[in-house]
Amino acid sequence: MSEPDLSFLDPAGRQPAAAEHMPRPPASSSSPSRTPGASAEGLVADLRAYQAELENQNKVLRYSQAVAESAYERFETLFASVPLALMVVDDHDMVVQANSMAHRSFQPTERDRPLTALMPFVCPQDAARVREAFTQAQDLGHSEVKEVVFLISDAARITGDLHIAHIEAPQTSGPPLSQFLCAVIDQGPLLAERQALQHSAETLQQRNEQIRASEKRLEAVINSALDAIICVDQHQRITVFNPTAAALFQCSASDALGSTLDRFLPDAAQALAFAQLTTQALLGEMTALTASGKELAVEVSVSFERHAESVGGGETTTVFARDLTGRKKAEAHRNELEAQLRESHKMQAVGTMAGGIAHDFNNILGAILGNVELAKADCAAGSPVLESLLEIDKAGRRARDLVRQILTFSRNEPPQRSAVSLAEVVHDTERLLRVTLPPAIELHMQLQAGLPPVLADATQVEQALLNLCTNAVHAIGTERGSIHVEAATVQPDQRLTERLGLAPIDYVALTVRDTGPGMDAATLERIFEPFFTTKPVGQGTGLGLAVVHGVMRTHEGGVDVQSTPGQGSRFTLYFPVATDATASTPAIPAADVPTHPAPQTQPPATEAAASAPVHTASPHTTPAKKHHVMYVDDDQALVFLVQRLLRRRGYEVSGYTDPHEATAALRAAPQAYDLLVTDYNMPGFCGVDLVREARLIRPDLPVALASGYVTAEIEQAALTEGAQALIHKPNDVEELCATVQRLIVGHDPA
Repeated sequence: MSEPDLSFLDPAGRQPAAAEHMPRPPASSSSPSRTPGASAEGLVADLRAYQAELENQNKVLRYSQAVAESAYERFETLFASVPLALMVVDDHDMVVQANSMAHRSFQPTERDRPLTALMPFVCPQDAARVREAFTQAQDLGHSEVKEVVFLISDAARITGDLHIAHIEAPQTSGPPLSQFLCAVIDQGPLLAERQALQHSAETLQQRNEQIRASEKRLEAVINSALDAIICVDQHQRITVFNPTAAALFQCSASDALGSTLDRFLPDAAQALAFAQLTTQALLGEMTALTASGKELAVEVSVSFERHAESVGGGETTTVFARDLTGRKKAEAHRNELEAQLRESHKMQAVGTMAGGIAHDFNNILGAILGNVELAKADCAAGSPVLESLLEIDKAGRRARDLVRQILTFSRNEPPQRSAVSLAEVVHDTERLLRVTLPPAIELHMQLQAGLPPVLADATQVEQALLNLCTNAVHAIGTERGSIHVEAATVQPDQRLTERLGLAPIDYVALTVRDTGPGMDAATLERIFEPFFTTKPVGQGTGLGLAVVHGVMRTHEGGVDVQSTPGQGSRFTLYFPVATDATASTPAIPAADVPTHPAPQTQPPATEAAASAPVHTASPHTTPAKKHHVMYVDDDQALVFLVQRLLRRRGYEVSGYTDPHEATAALRAAPQAYDLLVTDYNMPGFCGVDLVREARLIRPDLPVALASGYVTAEIEQAALTEGAQALIHKPNDVEELCATVQRLIVGHDPA
């Protein structure tokens, strides 16, 4: 404390020194300088002065005491009323003095530990720090310990900062007493607030990280989206332009940013007026423009976002544009495939229908042709009836050829194919065509040198080429024109292989193009339909191109048609190239199964072989032994015809229209028959089942199966059950008799 100003107590203005505070001793009476009379007066004066000095000093002491007492009272008041826990601790950790705040904090209830010492309240983990702080305060005069935990009770504690100041209390005797003034500032609310702030900061940091991660994810989604994403502000200026948009519109993002939306989507810019009515809108298909001005078909949808004033205000519009080029191509391709599928289903339905009617129709034709043969044999030479019979026979054979064309179109079994030189087939067909070509039509052949062999049936390839050239001749008509036949080795591209259903291998493309009037789209869709023709009535059956379609399907190839009205037509046949593994196909031995009649308009090779003298050169030749033939067919007229035919040639024939009756007759006398001929398709019964029953009854009995529609499955089932021959209806009389004679002679023990 600074020394008080006591100048007002000295009227003379004297400032007594520290040494002058002590009373001066009276002057000696023996002083030589003082006279006796004057010494008494001087002594009185000195005493009075000394008395005045003492009074002044007493006043100063009383004032100092008053000031000290006032300061102590202020200290005590401040010590007691300050809102901090204050306590005075001596060197032995005894609490000498503590204010009420300290008592309330450290001894809130009477059951708590009394505040007599400070260290028992300190948490063991903080005790070392507190002791070190007391030592530091004794050396430096003050110290501080942060966040000390004071254990008040089992359930209560105080976390605060401990401030220590070293003080020395004076004593009446001896050195001053060393003490410590301790102040505990409760940091509990501050720590809670600090922890709350830290937690809030951590939460805010996590939210910021989440926002940044969300922004990165959003950016990744926008950049990797398959649709073009464009964001525009309220002035329709582009602010976001993702990579898909850059690729779609052929414009870099740096060039597009800042541009107006109508640069790429002129129609969508006008549709942004919907922003006041809805938050989303599907604008549908629109025409977009690339940076170079190229038009694109896109599907557009928009999303409108309104922002608060805190984030800048205004509106943002997000435009999603999806490229429809690929979809339109896919839709066109799908429509093309659907058309092909419908065509395939239509062809399959017609083929099934053809196979279904072949049985009855062949039976009718067989009865007609057979009875004509019998009538011709009974008719005398030169008879006018013979001429009529020949015309009936001619018409019947034409009907038979027509049925064979239908079956060629409708059959699903693979033909007997082998390695065939396409050049030789084309040259053979050329010789036939040049004989019949009109003078106004020119035929040009252009074949690639060294054509590889194709895996095909030569007769069917020749028929397909002949049909195409004949159609070209009919299309040109009486006008002057030309037909070009070309052949070359090709490998179709992926789109062509998918469209025609071709395998990814090498093919020989046989092309027939003409200079005729061409065909429109409606005609192109129906050209392969059986019986569809644009020719006048009586000038065509409509089976030519249907047969071509069937031939190419069974040859695992394809036929491609290109035609434009006024520019002619172009037909391309794709035949697979024969490899070493497919150069030949195993053939069924002729002794077991006769060769299938080829689907052509001329008599097949088997008929020529059948007409050769095979023990039946004359219709009246009688075999040495009368053999017994069982013939089973559900058509009564055909059974009656076969009985008459074979009986005239010396055979004994038993005819049945009910296969169950035939089975019972065979079981009753199995050795009485030398041959069994049965139809395949009979109501409620299958000829293969009858063959199986016959083999069980008599294993060595020769069996033949007859049908007008023989598929690979039927042939395989018949051979598995033991049939020695397959007879295709309708057949010639001589062919039927030759087959019967061959089977009987081959199994005759004689």
